[in-house]
This record gives sequence, structure tokens and C-alpha cells, in this order.
Amino acid sequence: MQFSIKAQSPEKIPAGCLVLGAHLPGDAGGALARAAQSADRAAGGALRRALAQGDLSPKAGSTLLLHGVPGIAAKRVLIVSLGERREYGVAAFRDAIRGAAGALKGIGAKDAALLVADFAVAGRGLPWAVRNAVLGMREAFYRFDQLKTQKKPPAPALGALALALATGPVTLQAQAALKEAVATADGVDLARTLGNLPPNVCTPSYLADEARKLARQFKLGVEVLERRDMERLGMGALLSVTAGSRQPPKLIVLRYDGAAKSKKPRAPQLALVGKGITFDTGGISLKPGAEMDEMKFDMSGAGSVLGALRALAGMRAHVNVVGIIPTCENMPGGAATRPGDIVTTLSGQTVEILNTDAEGRLILCDALTYSERFSPEAVVDIATLTGACVIALGHVASGLFANDQGLADAIRAAGDDAWDRVWQMPLWEDYQEQLRSNFADMANIGGRPAGSVTAACYLARFTKKLKWAHLDVAGTAWKSGREKGSTGRPVPLLVRLALRRSGRK
Repeated sequence: MQFSIKAQSPEKIPAGCLVLGAHLPGDAGGALARAAQSADRAAGGALRRALAQGDLSPKAGSTLLLHGVPGIAAKRVLIVSLGERREYGVAAFRDAIRGAAGALKGIGAKDAALLVADFAVAGRGLPWAVRNAVLGMREAFYRFDQLKTQKKPPAPALGALALALATGPVTLQAQAALKEAVATADGVDLARTLGNLPPNVCTPSYLADEARKLARQFKLGVEVLERRDMERLGMGALLSVTAGSRQPPKLIVLRYDGAAKSKKPRAPQLALVGKGITFDTGGISLKPGAEMDEMKFDMSGAGSVLGALRALAGMRAHVNVVGIIPTCENMPGGAATRPGDIVTTLSGQTVEILNTDAEGRLILCDALTYSERFSPEAVVDIATLTGACVIALGHVASGLFANDQGLADAIRAAGDDAWDRVWQMPLWEDYQEQLRSNFADMANIGGRPAGSVTAACYLARFTKKLKWAHLDVAGTAWKSGREKGSTGRPVPLLVRLALRRSGRK
């Protein structure tokens, strides 16, 4: 789908469908948003009369389709309910965009124009509306059916969507927002597709190949460490997780250097460390069989790092970012790590592995130590780390832990801006006692109480030299049930965070 920004009176836009907004209830059955009122005047009040019939539900996202409206150049007019004006906010905006996308899917229009200013949320600004309208549309039109031999008939293709501004010139801020949104949507799509691929396809080697493709496409720096490299470095924790698998582990390093060449030093402003367990059986601490297929999503942290770097490179963001992805499988077998084994990490600290299903923190701790060599200004790891975080926060917010409050505040602000929200959890020293081991420097689990917190506390032992934050996305990286599939979160958050660190708001 091609996106553009157009400054033109709505009634003059020659599109297959013109998308307008209306707040309900209102006078005479509805209150058209400001830009839509111009179209209504050109139509001799036809839009208000249609609303007065009461065929449009007040629920945000409901739609009413009109054909051949006099005085309107577009073939169809789609009126989208924005709900009550006094209650209109981000949630209603997202419902309205989803509703518009659902209607556009069904009508067969090859192109459409959306009066984006009508959908803007007070206090958020037009660039925010542009970004989130594009992301919402791309999310709605995403499909993953490349592995089906009998595909459903393709939905009518919406080839182009113009984000129409009824008055004034197209601003540089709006153009920049559109460029950012399209690149971010490309990154989200990449993360979703990698997550949706089956584990016999999306292996550690496959992820490494995807990183190399991105490097070739966008002229990024790339390095892939093999098992022998990890052995030489002393990554005993990471190697313990992959011991039972026939798939070779990889440590992927992907660098995007977009900051001005005059910037000194050339160290990354941000390091992103993504958990890349391409399938997690739990190892010897075997998971229950029910829904184990969803453990292909355990590489979602890795997918989000690749997606974020793809987005930043695609928009040529003025920031330096390094992505570090430890990736392997966690499988049972004769060579697999056992509960009770003790391993030595890259940092030199020893870990007693009490549960082999707490493997994400084992690969992350070595990757976090490895990130120190790049001297990043800040490090954020992203991981589908604990079921306990799902119990705590459900599927709405990702868990946030940080050893630096300034970084935590920046992540919260970026998440709010992208509507990819997080909730900060405690990282208090009091919880460290749960990781005590009689035989090693620490255990890899701290029992059932505060499971997501003790997992973060474990990682904190490897980040004392870093300004670091941890995102537990176990509840937000994918959906189960009828809508099963990757969400691509938290790519929008990571992109906004990186852009903010570059000085762009």
C-alpha cells in the first residue's frame, strides 16, 4: 500500500473512497468533524441527512458507506464514528482507524483518502495522527498466508491511501511523520513475519541470514558469531541452553550508524539486545504439551530488534544503534543441560541452573556482557521472558525494569507516544535473596513469587556497568486463540525511543 499526504479540499479529491469522521451522538443525529463539514457543504447537506437517519452506531469504529454523493468527487464516502466528542482519545482513535480499515477491505476501492485531521486526538498533534493512522492501516491489512497451498481469495487490494489535509500546506513535520510511519510499519511487518514463521523454518541460521539481508539492503555492519567463537569467549550460559539442539547457535551483531559523521564518539546511542529462542521446549524441565506450538514466538525479542533496525535504516534516522541477538533452540536430549548443572558466564560469574526452562535469562546475560564492548550510551533488552509478567500485566502492557530512572522515563514516554505501552516494575535489592545458591554465585530462578521481578534481578547482576532497561514482552509479543499471531511489539516503542535519543520528538 502506497501512502501520501495531500492538501486539498475533501470534496475535490478524486478517490475511490473518501473517509470522514463524525462524533456521535450529536445535533441532528451526528456532528461531522471539521474537515468533513466542508465536504457536507459541497454535498448540500447530504452527509448530515444521512447521519440523521440513525444508521451509524455511536460506537467508535462503526461505519456508514454512501455511494454517489452529489458534489463529492470520490466515488464513495465512508463516515466513521468517532464516538462521543468529550470521550474521544487514543483508544477511540485506534478503534476508528480499525473500523475504517475493515470497511475499506470489503468495498474493493483501489485507492482512498482519509481526512486525518478529523481523527486527530487533542494534545497529540497532527504528526502523531499521521504516524498512528499509517500503523493502524498497515496492521489491519497485514496477512500471513505464504505457507498455505490453498489460499483464501485475496481481499480487494487497497493500493493507495492519501492522508488528506483539508487546509494549509503539507508541513515538513507531517512529511517526516509519514516517512517514519511507513518505515516503522515495514519493521513491524518484518517482526510479525519472523514470529509467525514455523520453527522448522525460522531457525537461528535463518535469523542470521535475515540480518545479512538487511545488512546488504541498507548497508549495515553485520557480524555473526558461531559456536566456536562463543566457546572461545567463554559464553557458558548461552552455550548451556543450546546443548541439546542440533541447530547451531548464533550471536548476531547488526550495526546501524546514521548519526552525523562529526559526532564523537561513534559509540552507539542505543544497544538493543533481543532474546532469540527460536523454539523453547523447556529443555529437560519440559513444558506441558498444550500450546507448546506458541513457543515459536519465543524469538520475538530478536524479531523486534531486526524490525527496529530495519525501520531506522529505512527512514535514515540520525542515530547510531547496535542490535545484539543471541539465538538458539532449547531442546531436550542426551547432551542437554540438566537441572543442577553449574555454568560459567561470559562475565565470569557462575550460575546454578535449577530450571532449564528459565533459559532466556541465560542467553541474555552473556549477550548483555558482550554489549559492553560497544560502550553504548544505553542498553535495552527485549525478551518474552516470564509467564509471571503475563499474570501481572496481562496482554496490554509490557513489563519495564531499569537500573536508571532517566532511561525508564524515556522508555515510558516513547511507549506512550507509540501507544505501545509499558508498566514499570520494581527492581529492588530485596528480591536478590531469592536467587541465592549454595553452590554457585547465583541460581537462575528465584521461585514462584515475583517471577518476572527475580528474572530481571538476575539480569541486573550482569548490567552493573551499563545504563540498562529490560522489557518483558511475554504478554504483548503475540496473540493466542482465533487471532493467533505475532503483534510486532515493541517495534514502534523501540523506534520512538531511538528517534528521541537522536533529538527528534
